[in-house]
Amino acid sequence: MVERLQSFGDIQLSKQVLQALSEMGFEEPSPIQIEAIPVALEGIDLIGQAQTGTGKTAAFGIPITERVNSKFQAVQALIVTPTRELAIQVAEEIAKLGKYRHVKPLPIYGGQPIDRQIRALRMGYQVVVGTPGRLLDHLNRGTLRLQHVKMVVLDEADEMLDMGFIEDIESLLKEVPSEGRQVLLFSATMPPGIRKLAQTYMNSPRSVTVSRDELTVPLIDQVFYETRESIKVDALGRIIDMEDIGQGIVFCRTKRGVDELVVALEARGYFADALHGDLSQQQRDRVMKRFRDGKSELLVATDVAARGLDINNVTHVINFDIPQDPVSYVHRIGRTGRVGRKGQAITLISPKEYRQLRLIENLIKTRIRRLELPSMADISERQAENLKNQLLKLIQSNRLGNYRAIVGELFQEYDSIDVAAAALKFAVEGANVEEHSEAKDQDERLFANTGASAGMVRFFINIGRIQQIRPQDIIRWIADQSGISGNTIGMINIYDKFTFVEIPEKYASRVQSCMHQTIIKGRKVSVEPAKARENAEF
Repeated sequence: MVERLQSFGDIQLSKQVLQALSEMGFEEPSPIQIEAIPVALEGIDLIGQAQTGTGKTAAFGIPITERVNSKFQAVQALIVTPTRELAIQVAEEIAKLGKYRHVKPLPIYGGQPIDRQIRALRMGYQVVVGTPGRLLDHLNRGTLRLQHVKMVVLDEADEMLDMGFIEDIESLLKEVPSEGRQVLLFSATMPPGIRKLAQTYMNSPRSVTVSRDELTVPLIDQVFYETRESIKVDALGRIIDMEDIGQGIVFCRTKRGVDELVVALEARGYFADALHGDLSQQQRDRVMKRFRDGKSELLVATDVAARGLDINNVTHVINFDIPQDPVSYVHRIGRTGRVGRKGQAITLISPKEYRQLRLIENLIKTRIRRLELPSMADISERQAENLKNQLLKLIQSNRLGNYRAIVGELFQEYDSIDVAAAALKFAVEGANVEEHSEAKDQDERLFANTGASAGMVRFFINIGRIQQIRPQDIIRWIADQSGISGNTIGMINIYDKFTFVEIPEKYASRVQSCMHQTIIKGRKVSVEPAKARENAEF
């Protein structure tokens, strides 16, 4: 049962909106909300200079929800956004805010059948959220009427200016009656075109500005790890294994970098999706739905593709590539630690990128903490701790039923620690783990001296750079064919005509039997235990 908020800071709101805010996880207003909501509730025009991640959607969504008349089935508030994605997100948040006041928002955007939108408009919505082009299309068709609109919101106005939408916005504003009209304009920057728009269509607007310090510092823990480019993906995997990531956005510099990282992460057993400019709108929608539904834990994106994203449950932002522009860093990390929640921003850098890191620190006026990359021992300890916590939950649930009777019988003959350890091993490794001990001894002799690191077996594979083999190809191939998790695969060294790869000792026999004499890149592949490095002929 969600405990209802009794107040929202010093802002006076209705019980219905407070209940909705409680269910959405709000605890207290953000700086932009503290400044903007009281002004907007009074009906005064407002210019809010705030970037993404400040809670600005609620800053105008709450006043809209409070001020529109839910019993009057006509459009009373119009919200204009630069992108289809943002229109959908804003509409979803307005729907949540207006749940108990029965305020209905309708998103309108290009790419959706216009007939469906026309039918929806006839049903009667108090709030319409849309992109300029499609809104203007409906206005020209006579299917959207603005004569009852009292509130207009221009969200991310500088983005709309950059996209060439200013004339469309002016056409929309001219159709809204000027008498009693309230305009709320939100923009990360204030270029001349936006200032001119404000002067023409706003009436003595009140200005509210949120500084970058307020944007980035309070609830976002910012850290960085130094790593070499050659082990960067493995370093990321270790960090993911150590962090309690609910949902994370990983930023890369290029579209190709996004695609390659997604392949590498998936091969290592992580659920990741790509988001970049080469995706169709349908693909983008599918990726975003998977991420919101929790079916992918990591969204790997470029800066451009991530514009307009407004997702409240992101726990981590990871800069796989440090941004070239320090301002981009602010935009990126603003996608976590949102609306009163805590978040973490993690940046991976190489030694030559320290200068860029210092530029970012100078901009945000905050030192970013350095952490040491977790070792395999650290990860094993964390996994053991997680396993122990899961066992504690089961014990505390007091729903062990027949299992207690089975254990009780075993305790009469065996040591209690051995029984518990065997049960845990069974749960983690499965049944029949002790079978085929003789074959296991033979495997140990076969794989005893391959020149691998401790606990690993080094294999020789007779394909290499000439066949255009990449590390992610090897990882994906082994993971797909043998069924082992990609993140267990160790060092990979690719030469012109052959490759060496390290596999955990316990999987070595399985990998060899699955891989040997199979076809990759059109060639029958030989997979054999390698010679120790000191005896190798290269």
